[in-house]
Amino acid sequence: MSAAGSAAHQEIAYDRRRLRQWLDGEARADGVTRRRLLTLLAATAAGTALSARNPARAGSSIVKPLPPEWFIQRGTNAETRWEALRGTGHHTPNALFFVRNHTATPVLDTADWRLRLWGDGLRGTPAEDKPVEFGYDDLRALPAVTRTAFVECAGNGRSYYTTQQGETVTGTAWTLGAVGVARWRGVRLADVLHRAGLSPYAVDVQPRGLDAEYVSGGESLGRVRRPLPLAKALDDVLLAYEMNGEPLPYDHGYPVRVLVPSWVGIASIKWLGDIEVSAQPLYSPWNTTFYRLFGPAYPEEGSAPLSRQTIKSAFELASGATFPAGERQVLHGRSWSGAGAVARVDVSTDGGTNWRRARLHDRPRSATWTRWSVPWTPGGPGPTDLLARATDTAGRTQPDTAVSNTQGYLFDAVVRHPVTVL
Repeated sequence: MSAAGSAAHQEIAYDRRRLRQWLDGEARADGVTRRRLLTLLAATAAGTALSARNPARAGSSIVKPLPPEWFIQRGTNAETRWEALRGTGHHTPNALFFVRNHTATPVLDTADWRLRLWGDGLRGTPAEDKPVEFGYDDLRALPAVTRTAFVECAGNGRSYYTTQQGETVTGTAWTLGAVGVARWRGVRLADVLHRAGLSPYAVDVQPRGLDAEYVSGGESLGRVRRPLPLAKALDDVLLAYEMNGEPLPYDHGYPVRVLVPSWVGIASIKWLGDIEVSAQPLYSPWNTTFYRLFGPAYPEEGSAPLSRQTIKSAFELASGATFPAGERQVLHGRSWSGAGAVARVDVSTDGGTNWRRARLHDRPRSATWTRWSVPWTPGGPGPTDLLARATDTAGRTQPDTAVSNTQGYLFDAVVRHPVTVL
């Protein structure tokens, strides 16, 4: 069996374990029946096994199954439904993790995979055709590091610029499900750079993926790549090969991806193929045309390239959920920030008139979310909005309104979550 096929079988086993846990009531997602979960169990195993043989599933650029109870499909992407995360624990199960693809998920084999490092930021100025190379086993032989961290698309929450603020923006209309937290294991990028012969003159590194070239407006922009300043690359960046104790699933970067904790998701390049190390600043469409802020509040040339994520909160609840009047409920949710740990969450159940402090269920930590809950006994019947507002250890608090930008990045305002009391 190939390494890719072995990973597929390991992914099947992992998904089956998680689904069995739901069936046993250990981590059951609200609103999903046992019968439906049995169906999903069979579909997950069959679908993943099929994708190992034929990665291009009909009508999808994504390998893993996307049951509608768990995902909203958005073109080449899949957004996680927040109600599916209820009861899943701190880490997002691999099967439920959102997918952000520019093109389609490639299915790669570790036997053929090599990581190439090249550029004038390495000693001896190796050219692209004479790089320093690491194989998959070479990376796994280096000292391993494990980190819990979220990955979040820079456009997460983009739709609220329109639905809450009445503004027109471009890009995928994510609600809040383009985020997930996992336990990542891999090697420090700093260790790999030093072993490759890092020059004292290096200033930028640019990882590039092995997915297909991205075409925009009829023009090929090449493979997805985005520079990182050397200081960040040497700090906490991982080259990850495991996700939640399993080999990376295909859709999440198998065999190796970049993980840049707390930064916008585009920095965490999937399906890593090469890294340019440069003695001059580097540029790509993903830090010039895209992933800058443009609009009336910003310079004509746009903001600096996006780096740290903003602060957000979400309820583990479907939009438009219904509740019986007079029956005590416990509302659950999660809050996260790219600037620091979430230290406080306040919740309103009456559209923002009154606020109560939520109970935190995790020790506040940077680069990941904090789970919280608050009791609520709905009053008289009718519609209302639930609101959650987080504050982090850097002093950031979610505002009432996000500063607009034309591509709809970094929405950070309090989201109005509509529900109805019956």
